[in-house]
Amino acid sequence: FEQLCINYTNEKLQQFFNHHMFVNEQEEYKQEAIDWEFVDFGMDLQACLDLIEKPLGILSMLEEECIVPKATDQTYLDKLQNQHLGKNPKYGKPKPGKKKYEAHFELGHYAGPVGYNVGHWLEKNKDPVNETAVKVFKSSANELLSKVWADYMTAEEQAGQKGGKKKKGGSFM
Repeated sequence: FEQLCINYTNEKLQQFFNHHMFVNEQEEYKQEAIDWEFVDFGMDLQACLDLIEKPLGILSMLEEECIVPKATDQTYLDKLQNQHLGKNPKYGKPKPGKKKYEAHFELGHYAGPVGYNVGHWLEKNKDPVNETAVKVFKSSANELLSKVWADYMTAEEQAGQKGGKKKKGGSFM
């Protein structure tokens, strides 16, 4: 799960870099009437990003599966396979190899294909946010940090609003 998050971030950064360093630079050449032959710098990262972040993508399906009471890593994998295998060119079956772990599916990233094992993904995604940390973030002097967490309601705040008991739980998304 952590590797997917790292690779997703890298994919976003690579797309940003490619766009700002290559695409914008070529646009500037065009505006300045510099004789330039347009070069396609492989801006095909969006397909992989969509597969990860869009509705019915890897992360939204993980979030949805975390709500299902009897969901398991296997039911999550089955849903991923049904939704994407053979339908999305960036999603595929892993190639057999001498890896340290069994890969359940493979994503075609900018840097190449990467195999992922979904073991414990549901458990990791259900990991609740530390309430003490949230209180610190909300009262932070850093304006961005306090804004990001402003709408998040801690279990204590929820209980105070409803006049009930604290609610446990939370997830990555």
